Amino acid sequence: MAWNVRRVVLSVLFLLIVALPLYPELYGLDEVTPFTQLVAFRPQLLVLAGVLGVVMLLRWNWRIAACLVILLALTGGALTVPRDLSDPEPPPAGTRELTVLVANVIGGGADAGEVAKLIRETRPDLVSLPEAQVDVRQDIQAHLQGVSYYGYTQQANAAVESATSVLVSATLGNVKFDAEKLDTGKVSSEQPGTAKPGAGEPGAETIGPVQQTTTQFGHIVVTGGNLGKLRLIAYHGYPPLPSAVTTWKQDLLVLKDWCAGDEPTIVAGDFNATTDHADFRSALGSHCKSVAPSVGAGLQGTWPADRPAVFRTQIDHVVVTEKIHPGKFRTYEIEGSDHRAVLATVAVPK
Repeated sequence: MAWNVRRVVLSVLFLLIVALPLYPELYGLDEVTPFTQLVAFRPQLLVLAGVLGVVMLLRWNWRIAACLVILLALTGGALTVPRDLSDPEPPPAGTRELTVLVANVIGGGADAGEVAKLIRETRPDLVSLPEAQVDVRQDIQAHLQGVSYYGYTQQANAAVESATSVLVSATLGNVKFDAEKLDTGKVSSEQPGTAKPGAGEPGAETIGPVQQTTTQFGHIVVTGGNLGKLRLIAYHGYPPLPSAVTTWKQDLLVLKDWCAGDEPTIVAGDFNATTDHADFRSALGSHCKSVAPSVGAGLQGTWPADRPAVFRTQIDHVVVTEKIHPGKFRTYEIEGSDHRAVLATVAVPK
């Protein structure tokens, strides 16, 4: 009897250990390295947990623990699968369709011609280009072969990855470009280890406007023209590096503010966060949703693009506020980038 009690206790303890990297938010450790990074691959970890449980069944004295681990994996799978099974709802009357493209160009590493080809083929209304400095954005525009897009670049500091560019179809009219400038209570004014080049210094001709935004990397707010009350935001969230999880969370708090606002908003870019991150879900709250899991594409990984699909995770998103209805979501390979491009359609009020 004592041995059976001991086996149950040890099995429960083993379950708690296995559950830790899967659901660190239950332990209050979701903002602690390495759990912040590991949870981005929760679907894959759930599969591994299931396999572990099945293998453990081969040992009679491990079967209680095995059954608990399998139950954990099945429960997690049941919570995850709807992301890939959801059907888009038909757009309501009184709406119009907008198409949004996201392509992280890795500071110019991506083939500009390939990006331009994708733009020509899909004709998005908005193109969000994380890590695109002015010269990269202009190179892409030069390959568009007469397809008319307005362009703008916002760079937060001298680091290439802090640049974000946007292309907006001329069909949207005379739009305005802006960014929320530095809020010293949320981000540092300079990224560690970088300096702001001045006029005439190397790089000054390529980086465009350099001013720290409320996000650590540059973002761009597009308004006006034919958008009406709608605002489009090109965004690049800071990555959850082991030494910078706090900065990563601060960027998500800015996203939370955007989602909680009254303006109908579309945020598109590389968020460096997944649906499995509690901070990302908190930022979306009840006011925002990511298009992909809303239309059955929530398990289409976008990074790292050079790995097989089963080893990718979805960190590139198109996020919409209430009254904007998700339509379609698809990813595309871009030569030279470690991100897959994201193309989403949404229905917005006319």
